[in-house]
Amino acid sequence: MKAGSPFKMEQGKETLSQLFHLEFSKMVAVISKLFGLEHIEMAEDIVSETFLLALKTWEIKGMPANPAAWLYSVAKNKTVDHFRRAKIFDRKIVRELTIQQEKEARIEDFEFSHQNIRDSQLQMLFAVCNPAIASEAQIGLALQILCGFSIDEIAEAFLSNKETVTKRLFRAKSKLRSENVKMEFPPENEIDSRLDNVLHVIYLLFSEGYYSKTQNQILRKDLCLDALRLGIILTEYDKTNQPKTNALLALMCFHSSRFSARETAPDSVTLYENQNKDLWDQDLIRRGLNFLHLSAWGDQVSSYHLEARIACWHCMKEDSMEKWENILYLYNQLLLVNYSPSVALNRTFALYKANGRQAAIEEAEKLNLTNNHFYFLLLGELYQNTDNDKAISYLKKAFALTRTQTEKEIIQRKIDSLK
Repeated sequence: MKAGSPFKMEQGKETLSQLFHLEFSKMVAVISKLFGLEHIEMAEDIVSETFLLALKTWEIKGMPANPAAWLYSVAKNKTVDHFRRAKIFDRKIVRELTIQQEKEARIEDFEFSHQNIRDSQLQMLFAVCNPAIASEAQIGLALQILCGFSIDEIAEAFLSNKETVTKRLFRAKSKLRSENVKMEFPPENEIDSRLDNVLHVIYLLFSEGYYSKTQNQILRKDLCLDALRLGIILTEYDKTNQPKTNALLALMCFHSSRFSARETAPDSVTLYENQNKDLWDQDLIRRGLNFLHLSAWGDQVSSYHLEARIACWHCMKEDSMEKWENILYLYNQLLLVNYSPSVALNRTFALYKANGRQAAIEEAEKLNLTNNHFYFLLLGELYQNTDNDKAISYLKKAFALTRTQTEKEIIQRKIDSLK
């Protein structure tokens, strides 16, 4: 849309919503870096005011030729004005006046340049993932500050309510202040351990998007793409461009390559076995292979390496015995490195494909994950066409345990087909 062109309300709101998702976190990170994390709410207010002004102004004057540049310019002016009004730094003695003048010059000169945005977001990522903050609060902060999610969206992602999420985020931001967490790169001797925490948060963000627990959808591509974006930021800094970083990016690329085949309708998800493999994104698979190659240097094999190699095999179109034997081998290794019920279940499915139904049933029954709906889905799959009554019984248990409406509909269709 060119400058001065009509700003159609519905189309304009949609465009502004997209810009909010893309630019909010960048602007908050840059302003927070300038003032310090103790003023992060002020940064969020400035950016929110900028978007409100955009909605009013563009409705009258039309959308500018470069909307992002317009937002950056307005946010910068609002930041400078706020600094002058608020008088954040005292002017009690000459020394402090000199410091104040230096900071005023820095604030007058700051820009939303690509380098400044990238560095600010990377430093914000490490700040949000500080071990002083509870793990669940780190995810909430990442969603809000780094991905531009609203309180309502975060509450839905956590199957929680708005009040609980608001309190959790308030406590987390208070912790940032009380622990005097700075927006800066960790000391070199801490980067490796701090990076583990950052990668874990990105992994959880992607996992929530790939198999969402929200009430109305299973696949949230926006979350997955945000996780990919944050991972790529890490590769642009030498100290965080490590093999495990590239392994995680490879894993996310391989999984993302199947989005189009997996989501054939807005309210439905096509399982791996039934996907049209021609819809897999070959460019993303190639990118995944490149990240997997980059992850190979060094002598450390992380769980991300193993999961990425499993996902790579899943991107092979041919459904061969070799494929499933390799996947089973990798799941055996992954269980030793990072045991979880989901890994055990996936490993059992690979056992079914490699060694047959009976071997998998014996392993599945040993797991006894009676509060896990995936467990009963797997048993329903294993008994399908050999004992349909038993399969239906397990699928009904899965139906009772699952919390998303979309998944309930998928399970019900499976039950109906077996009847």
